Amino acid sequence: MSSVWRNWAGNEEARPRRVLRPSRPEEVAAAVSEAVRDGLRVKAVGAGHSFSPIAVAPDVQLRLDLLDGVEEFDTASGLVTVGAGMPLWKLNPLLAAHGRALENMGDIDRQTVSGAISTGTHGSGVRFGGIATQVRALELVLADGSVARCSPGERPDLFAAARVGLGALGVITRVTLRTVPLFALHARDAAMPVAETLERVQELADAHDHFEFFWFPHSDTTLTRRFRRLPGDAPLAPISPFARRLDEAVSGAGFEGLNRIGTRVPGLVPPITRLAARAMSSRTWTDHAPRVFVSARNVRFHEGEFALPREHAAEALRELKSWIDTHGEKVSFPLEVRFTAADDIWLSTAQGRETCYIAFHQYHRMPYRRYFDACRRILGAYGGRPHWGKMHDLGADDLRPRYAHFDDFTALRDALDPEGVFSNPYLDRVLGRPGG
Repeated sequence: MSSVWRNWAGNEEARPRRVLRPSRPEEVAAAVSEAVRDGLRVKAVGAGHSFSPIAVAPDVQLRLDLLDGVEEFDTASGLVTVGAGMPLWKLNPLLAAHGRALENMGDIDRQTVSGAISTGTHGSGVRFGGIATQVRALELVLADGSVARCSPGERPDLFAAARVGLGALGVITRVTLRTVPLFALHARDAAMPVAETLERVQELADAHDHFEFFWFPHSDTTLTRRFRRLPGDAPLAPISPFARRLDEAVSGAGFEGLNRIGTRVPGLVPPITRLAARAMSSRTWTDHAPRVFVSARNVRFHEGEFALPREHAAEALRELKSWIDTHGEKVSFPLEVRFTAADDIWLSTAQGRETCYIAFHQYHRMPYRRYFDACRRILGAYGGRPHWGKMHDLGADDLRPRYAHFDDFTALRDALDPEGVFSNPYLDRVLGRPGG
């Protein structure tokens, strides 16, 4: 009997016929060729941190954890080439040891480099793009077993597509990233009334290098987070080890316990979330960027996220609040709101427009479908594009009008993989079947 693979949230699983752990790109190519010979489909998997079934492998699962080395580091240009299975939590200290850093990050570092770029992982900051915008070259194994390299000057169409390629174009084996000199962030967490946050949201996004906020829907308070970039040699005033452990206890075991109570007694969810909102403390600290960008996520949840044109942020959030209030929905996790720059990557959720990301979550033991359906309807009405690695039920017909290059992407996919070697039910739904 084949082993069962599950993603981090536990909402997706796979029972692949074969599980392989290649240690070299040549072994990836051989695995793909053997799968094609046997009429099997192939999916690579990273850390399993996607909430969507994007990495579910029906037949052959390639685990890329052995492709996790630094292969080349040009200290003059700052370009670093790493194996596709390099996890971000491992990459950050390796870069810091050379006085370098990623330009921007999300708030989780468990993903692999290839998984993060393929699903469109992003951070915050209206002057900064997602992780895929930091890619300068890719190497991937195609459906015919050949190895392709792409960059702005070599196969530029493949480069425009494969940086957020959903795993549909091939198996990424190497990634070259642009890094920047190591920098620090001065961080300020501050509670603010919801009404004021929504009134000032565009101003706050423009005024800070990185701005985001969290809002428990049953409360009248947001926790705003404002980061200012400083040189890497700036004086540091990090969160103390004791305070960090206390944060992890409160947001981990403590929050888990409160959510379990709310699961058993749903009527207690609103007062519990108001308590959690009051517990969100105002503070300032300064540390090297990865230690500020990244937070521990110890309580499991389900998550969806939509990317809207940034000008619709406040209106959409007010509509979400109205729906929750009028439908009596019990929401135990906060909404998370972030902003990023536009980019030119074909299936990036920020393609062609400055973007507001609104992420919605629910504790993994609580019902979520009605709430998530409402979020999809409301945010979709503002032109929202779903995060490829998070939960949604949209299909190709829904997504095509939201992306100027959707048909360019699927045409390239059909040319490279006409038999759907790299497809699975999720990709068939969101992109349409190859050649269809």
